[in-house]
Amino acid sequence: MKYLLPLEQFAQNVSRQPNMIWLHQPDQRVWRTLTWAQADDHARRIASGLLAQGFEKGDRIAIFAKNSAEWFITDLAIMMAGMISVPIYATASTSTIQHVMNHSGARAVFVGKLDSLDAAKRAFATNTKMITFPYPTLTGTDCYNDWLEKYEPLQNIHSPESEDTFTLVYTSGSTGLPKGVVLTYDNIASASSGASLLHSKDEPNRSISYLPLAHITERSVVEMVSLYSPQDVFFVESLATFIDDVQHAQPTVFISVPRLWIKFQSQILAKLPDKKLQRLLKIPIVGKLVARKIRKGLGLNNTRLFASGSAPISPGILEWYKKLDINICEGWGMTETSGMSCINFPFRTEFLGTIGQSQDCVEIKLSEDKEILIRGKAVFKEYYKNPEVTDGAFIDGWFRTGDIGESKPGGAWRIIGRMKEQFKTGKGKYVAPVPIESLLARNLDIEQVCVMGSGRKQPMAIVVMSDQSSGHSDALHQSITNTLQEVNSELEGHERLDHIIISDEIWDIDNDMLTPTLKIKRNKLEERYSKYLTHDFTAPVVWESEL
Repeated sequence: MKYLLPLEQFAQNVSRQPNMIWLHQPDQRVWRTLTWAQADDHARRIASGLLAQGFEKGDRIAIFAKNSAEWFITDLAIMMAGMISVPIYATASTSTIQHVMNHSGARAVFVGKLDSLDAAKRAFATNTKMITFPYPTLTGTDCYNDWLEKYEPLQNIHSPESEDTFTLVYTSGSTGLPKGVVLTYDNIASASSGASLLHSKDEPNRSISYLPLAHITERSVVEMVSLYSPQDVFFVESLATFIDDVQHAQPTVFISVPRLWIKFQSQILAKLPDKKLQRLLKIPIVGKLVARKIRKGLGLNNTRLFASGSAPISPGILEWYKKLDINICEGWGMTETSGMSCINFPFRTEFLGTIGQSQDCVEIKLSEDKEILIRGKAVFKEYYKNPEVTDGAFIDGWFRTGDIGESKPGGAWRIIGRMKEQFKTGKGKYVAPVPIESLLARNLDIEQVCVMGSGRKQPMAIVVMSDQSSGHSDALHQSITNTLQEVNSELEGHERLDHIIISDEIWDIDNDMLTPTLKIKRNKLEERYSKYLTHDFTAPVVWESEL
C-alpha cells in the first residue's frame, strides 16, 4: 500500500482548509493560534533560513525543546529543506545531549522552553549553531522570530522518496547510551495514517500535546496524526498550568502514560477517598453525576478516546478508571516500529490488560521462547552507524522486540515483560517482574513498584507510596501486608515475594530513576537498592527508614 508522505498530507491540508486553525499555543496565559496557511508560511521561512546558513540536503538538525507550536513548524521546515531532524529530550543530561549531537553529526540545534538550562549550558559547544524559539531559554546565535522576518517562504520545497530518512530518533535509554533509530518517510506515514483511523471522521477532533515530542509516540500519534486526521492541537504552557490548559483544550483524544494516570488517580483520591467514591459510583444516577464531575475536573468530559502507552499499566488501574466511564485503550509500540503497533480500540472489556490487536501496517508473531517478533511498513531498517546491533535485531526479516508476549483469544496480545528484565533467583528459576508489579499496583496506596531478586531465595519488591499514603501508620502497614498476601496467593512458588520495602525516595527523572517517558530504570534501581538483596529482614513489610 502506498501512503501519502507527511509533506504531501500537510500540503493537502493547507490547500483544502488554509484558514482553519491548527495550532493553539499558550504564552504567558494568552492563547495565540496558527492556521494551516500560517503554519505553512512559517515553516517555509524557517526552511529558507536553514538553507541560507549553507546547510545541505541530508544534514542533521537537532530540536531540543519542550512541546510548542514552534516545535511542529520546525519539524516541517527541516523536512521542507530536505534535512533530517534529530529530536533530543528536553530533560536530557549533559552527557546524553553531547552523545546525540556527536553521534548524529547534527550541524545545528533549535532550542526552546526547558525546565532547566544547566545541562544545556554545559552540553553545547561554543561554536554550535543555535536557533532559539521565542521563550526564555539559552542565548543562541540566531532567533526563530528573526528568521520569520528575515527570510522569504521557500518556494521549491524538498519532495522526499518514501525510503528517504525522515528522522533519527534516539531511544530514551533505560540502559546504556541511547541508540539512533533511522525512520523513513514510509515508516512514519504508515504508522501515523493508521493511527489516524482511531479519530472520529464525523466530529471535530482536538488533541493536546504534552508528552515529549522526542519520543516516537507523541511525534507519531499526536503531531503526525494531526496531519493525517486534521484537527486542533493544543500545547501546555507549564506543569503549573497543566489542568487549566487541558480544561481549555477540552480534548476529544487524550493520551497519557501509566505514571501520569496513577498521578491523576492520586489527585482524585486526595479529594475523595476511594471507599466513599466506590460507594457513590454504585448509586444509580448519583454515580453517573460523580463520574462526570471527576472527568470535568480533569478537563476530559468531552474526551472520546482515552489511551495509555510507553510502559505496561496495571489492569487494576484500568478497571478503576472504567468505573468513571474512562475506558483507557492500552497501546503498544516502539521507536523501532514508528509508534503505535497495537491498541485495544475500540475498547473491549474482555481485552482489558492486553495491548489489543495489531495495526494494519504490521504483523506480529511469537518466537519459540515467546519473544514478540514484528515486521511491516512501520518497522525501521537500521540503527544509525551501528550495523552489528542492527544485524542482531532481526531474524529472517522479523524485528526482535525484546518483549515477551502471549496471544489471547480474539487476536489480542499481552505483554508479559522484557527478555532482559527476567532474573534468576537463587533456586535457578526465572522470574518476570512486570506481571507481579501489575498485581501490586492494584493497591491504590502504591504509586511506583519494582520487583527484583537476582540470586535471592525469593523475589522482593521496592515500592514508593502515593502522596495521600505517605507516612507510617498501622492502617497503611496492614494494607501493604494484605496486598503482599493476596498477590502471593496468585503466584507460583518461585515467584512469591518474601518482602516489600517501602522506599524513602520518590523515583523521578531528576534522580535518574525514570526515563524521560517515565519508565523505571531497572539498572539504576537495582544499583540503588542492591544492598537489600542480601539483607535479612524480620518482617514482611518494612520501611527503608527503619533499616
